[in-house]
Amino acid sequence: MARLTTSLFYDNLRLVDADRLRRLVRMGAYEGHTGGLARGKLQANVVIVPRSFAGDFHQFCVRNPKPCPLVGVSRVGSPLLPALGDIDIRTDAPQYNIYCFGEVIHQTTDIIDLWREDFAVFALGSSLTVEAALVGKGIKLRSIGYGNALPKFRTRIETRGVGPFGGEMVVSMRPIRQCDVDKVRALTARFPHAHGSPIHVGEPAIIGIEDLMTPDWGDAVEIMDGEVPVFWGSSLTAQDALARAELAISITVSPGHMLITDVDARAGAGAFKVY
Repeated sequence: MARLTTSLFYDNLRLVDADRLRRLVRMGAYEGHTGGLARGKLQANVVIVPRSFAGDFHQFCVRNPKPCPLVGVSRVGSPLLPALGDIDIRTDAPQYNIYCFGEVIHQTTDIIDLWREDFAVFALGSSLTVEAALVGKGIKLRSIGYGNALPKFRTRIETRGVGPFGGEMVVSMRPIRQCDVDKVRALTARFPHAHGSPIHVGEPAIIGIEDLMTPDWGDAVEIMDGEVPVFWGSSLTAQDALARAELAISITVSPGHMLITDVDARAGAGAFKVY
């Protein structure tokens, strides 16, 4: 019964605008996944690192724009991201992962007590931004729903490393009907700050994925008759690079629990004042 009630709450949130949704998160009234919510608004992954690593992490994102589209950076010590909306990053994502030397040691719904004056915040566009747009165009997405996290896979595609940050690209996968693939390519290309068009369609082994039913992160989704797997660059690439760097402390939002911004989902590069 609790699962059903939560699922119904999620369904009702599809009609809630970005500002109200963020306020619900800030109050602790919603702690779930954000896929399919806040239609028309950019969703963002978040990475928080100490000042001493901020320059290298910034350059890592710049050199790997497909999986790590940078849409905002805070001033050091400030939890605010005014270019993206009335946002306090300490409270405005549904769930956070706390890393210590590369391992997730804790998950929490706010980071008020963990905040430090030397933290820098990086916001990276998320492909969850486009899910509502795809559904609106009649694209069936079986991965959408409360409690379902997109399957994500580490590929053999190498990123361009900077300092301690590097490793392979991570991708998200959605099963798409073969007849819809061209429509999906064209539609997602209009969202460059949400990873844009797919990086690969079809045979997963070509990019180093051996078994679609054993994702490295998220929940497995079966490929049905008439569907093909479609892969997008994922900002989990940045989180994976962060884990490999083994910093004494770093923070991200949990996979699937994105920050909802006030930025139009189709905003061009000129819309973002990164700092």
